[in-house]
Amino acid sequence: MIERLALLRGDASPLGAAHAALAEAAARADEASASREYFDLFAGLGQGALLPYASHYLTGSLYGRPLARLRETFRRLGIERDRGHSEPEDHVAILCEIMAGLIGGDFAAPAGTDREFFEKHLARWIRRFFVDLENVKSADFYARVGALGRTFIDVETEAFAFPA
Repeated sequence: MIERLALLRGDASPLGAAHAALAEAAARADEASASREYFDLFAGLGQGALLPYASHYLTGSLYGRPLARLRETFRRLGIERDRGHSEPEDHVAILCEIMAGLIGGDFAAPAGTDREFFEKHLARWIRRFFVDLENVKSADFYARVGALGRTFIDVETEAFAFPA
């Protein structure tokens, strides 16, 4: 994955510049350095530099009301938790995968479900998470992931501001 990310190309747009910066960081990284960064940033509940959970960003604690609301949304959409994963479902990576699936049509959902999901489960906190990730001084590769995430969320927020 890191080798493929190093091949990204950008352009003069903010999103293109974020892609180019991620490619440069990926070119400097290897599996060991990226793994170490990930461990330092996210390892264990409460041990890493960041807690990448909606509940934490919205309530200051884990397993809170945002997780319960998200589980209800998953139930309505027919999305089941993978029994092999112990992460709470409000983890940023899981939510990004679900959002991508909604946008890409991987889930049978009514038109506009992607907007509703974004507004209900992401809009109020995810930009802050990406800004926090971008600003971790000890991170190189993941700081660029944060910058790309922040930039992408800015684009999505602007796009969803237009009437449906």
